[in-house]
Amino acid sequence: MKKNILILFLFVVIKFVLQYSLIGPEYELHRDEYLHLDQANHLAWGYLSVPPLNSWLAWLVQLFGNSVFWVKFFPALFGALTIVVVWQIIEELKGSLYAQILAATGILLSVLLRLNMLFQPTSLEVLLWILMYYVLIRYFNTEKVKWLYIGAVIFGLGFLNKYNIAFLLLGIIPALLISKQRKIFLNPHLYSASFLALLVILPNLLWQYHNDFPVIHHMKELSERQLAHVDRFDFLKSQILFFVGSVFIIFAGFYALLFYKPFERFRFFFWNYVFVIALFLFFKAKDYYAIGLYPIYIAFGSVYLGYLFEKGRTRILRAIAIMLPILLFLPLYQVAFPNKSPRYILDHQEKYKRFGLLRWEDGKDHSLPQDFADMQGWKELAQKVDKEYSKLSKTGKTLVLCDNYGQAGSINYYSKMGIKAVSFNADYINWFNLDQKYSNLIRIKDNDHNDELKETGPYFEISKKVDSITNPFAREKGTLIFSFKGAKIDIRMKIKKEIDDTKSEY
Repeated sequence: MKKNILILFLFVVIKFVLQYSLIGPEYELHRDEYLHLDQANHLAWGYLSVPPLNSWLAWLVQLFGNSVFWVKFFPALFGALTIVVVWQIIEELKGSLYAQILAATGILLSVLLRLNMLFQPTSLEVLLWILMYYVLIRYFNTEKVKWLYIGAVIFGLGFLNKYNIAFLLLGIIPALLISKQRKIFLNPHLYSASFLALLVILPNLLWQYHNDFPVIHHMKELSERQLAHVDRFDFLKSQILFFVGSVFIIFAGFYALLFYKPFERFRFFFWNYVFVIALFLFFKAKDYYAIGLYPIYIAFGSVYLGYLFEKGRTRILRAIAIMLPILLFLPLYQVAFPNKSPRYILDHQEKYKRFGLLRWEDGKDHSLPQDFADMQGWKELAQKVDKEYSKLSKTGKTLVLCDNYGQAGSINYYSKMGIKAVSFNADYINWFNLDQKYSNLIRIKDNDHNDELKETGPYFEISKKVDSITNPFAREKGTLIFSFKGAKIDIRMKIKKEIDDTKSEY
């Protein structure tokens, strides 16, 4: 086996080992992971907040046993494949083995380690972005039209994975138009390939149409509740931190795209970055939306630095350039991953504040990073709901109704009683089973809803508050569990009205 293949294989192995060792035993799955995993039980061509591709992966996870190992396998795999694609891009750019090692080190020791921890569409998104850029490089190097059609399929899959890939397209089109590569728009195959991409994404577009385009409501809600708190300066600061050990490589890539003769035909990549970042800033996007941009510039920068450091006294910089990503990543390793216990984080708040990691979506600082707090308390909730469910289910059908998708998804994932909890939140609003009459109700409410007994109690013979989430580190700390036994009315009518009222907002 060739030396470069062996080294690449070593990077892939290290990637998997790191991903499985970055989450401490005190942490459970993340709030968002439960929703994505539950989508496997309700396969469709679309969902209220995301396209369908990740649900197909969730189905595979379920097929393989639904264990945490397989939940974490696919994001780790996509992260490893991102390294592989960058490796291939450098080979296509005639870069050296040194350039490949430099780029692989920079990408390995970066924000992708954190991104690839969670079963979400973002890991595949980064991979599909770099694949799109790889296809563009192959097309302009060979001018073979097959790459246009391959790119169309990749874009279609990217759209079915996360709508964010539209920003890539919105950035690359004007970048090509102002470059010498604008001749691509005269190629009729480009439009045939565009039609192919449309065919790939058409099932999701039809789903959106038949469901009154819920993505518009989701984006409006996202803008009001989360993006409104985005600070543009913080967005730009995060771009530096994401690949802090490789910033010099990225800037080398920008310089090379503008002034390095062998990259002249790829100069549009520089303007692609400018346009995409400008769009993200204009729309006050979350900082991590831009992560998919950077691997390609690390590839260009590594090739250029490999050329600069090839001869003479500059060869001494080769080792330094590889050591920098390692040395600069170490401080982030100490704070950016849930590899420290919640108690440790609580005792070392300043370390986390320095990187802005305690700032949540509400714009305020909390005791734990939001993602870490979202990985606490779920098993406790499921166990306590199971306990009450086992009592109520002896007297009739029992519905478990939650306030949010994290509560519903975690109960469904951890439950030993086969509970199918639902919610009026997110996709769960489409997953109610109203074909059967319910005698009992378990209601999971946020901790600021203590009036649930007064509101719902009159419709049942017996009502009581039975428990709550007590984990002090959980974002859901204080979430209440109410039990209602012996329905006096058919509660399906009230549920149906609540569903209709919620859907009318779409």
